Amino acid sequence: MLIIKLAFRNIIHAGLRTWLNVIVLSFAFVLIILIEGLYDGMSEQVKDAEIDSNVGGGQFWQKDYDPYDSFSLERSHAEIPAELKQEIKRGNASAVLIVSASIFPRNLIQSVSLKGIDPDQKIVNLPVSILKEERDTNVIPGLIGSRMAKSTGLQAGDYVSVRWRNINGTFDAGDIKIENVIDLNLPSIDNGQIWIPLEKLRNMMRIPGQATIITLKKNIDRIPADSRDWIFKDYNYLLKDLNDNISRKRLYSNFMFSLLLGMALLAVFDTQVLSIFRRRKEIGTLMALGMTRWSVIGLFTLEGCLLGILAFIAGSIYGYPILAYLAKEGLVLPRMIERSQFAVLLTLYPKYGLHLYVVTSLILLISVIIVSFLPTRKITTLKPTDALKGKFS
Repeated sequence: MLIIKLAFRNIIHAGLRTWLNVIVLSFAFVLIILIEGLYDGMSEQVKDAEIDSNVGGGQFWQKDYDPYDSFSLERSHAEIPAELKQEIKRGNASAVLIVSASIFPRNLIQSVSLKGIDPDQKIVNLPVSILKEERDTNVIPGLIGSRMAKSTGLQAGDYVSVRWRNINGTFDAGDIKIENVIDLNLPSIDNGQIWIPLEKLRNMMRIPGQATIITLKKNIDRIPADSRDWIFKDYNYLLKDLNDNISRKRLYSNFMFSLLLGMALLAVFDTQVLSIFRRRKEIGTLMALGMTRWSVIGLFTLEGCLLGILAFIAGSIYGYPILAYLAKEGLVLPRMIERSQFAVLLTLYPKYGLHLYVVTSLILLISVIIVSFLPTRKITTLKPTDALKGKFS
């Protein structure tokens, strides 16, 4: 109990030095919580967006389809099996046909993927209902994302010529009217892609009733069995690239965690070294009065521990309103982030959990205790007479 009282008294009497350490530690604590919360929130948001706007409850792929091989699109379509047709009729699935084509914006040629989708589908969260409003049968209604609009210079209401090759190997051409440009946020359904009505694309390709991908509804009761031409892909497969990307980004989060913690602990370490050097006579007096070396070490270590506790309290007082506000209102990113090839939402909502608070607090407290203990090892070899004279032996 005496050591606790002495440690608390020394912390209070240190004045400005104490509060500077508390501010640095608390600042690091709040920033670590914020950065980790942003990464957790971003990961969850991007996964939810990918599921809502693209993968649904899983997908059936035509056996030849390879999203990384554009040449596979010529053969990656087949008749939809009867069981999947029934799921589409029940509103539990939606078909997508993908075709390779070329467009000619601003007198330039650019390869694109034409994606045919039912304008009445409710499986994925895409505003494709606008595709059924075009009355001119000679014009193909199209929908593009903001990334595609920037790369081509196309805007809503623009017309662009498109050329494709049908199932018979014959080249054909037409005009696409851009009905709308939307912020899709996901490069997987934006870059180099134009969404058009499914039946329109089937007629263009001369392949009625065929598709490339069948997307299931989220939380579907029963997943149909694979067939000879159709293979089911679950979340683990469809979100693998996204999960790998999140894991790589987590390395940056861990780096920032270590950097902030290291800067805060360096301040504590320097303070402890300076404190031991300036308090040599006090250490000698305590040892001369009968306090053991390990008790003196415990005193200085406890002072460092109290710094960590005060930092946690201070960080909670001013950090909670900031973190709560960001969790509610979100953190708005600059629009230049849209140029990223990764799925990034423009407004990020941090996600904080009890686990994050507890783990961060324990890491901070344990690290402060260790850093406070390290400089005190010199005391184990100190002679009380030398300490009373103000020098180390």
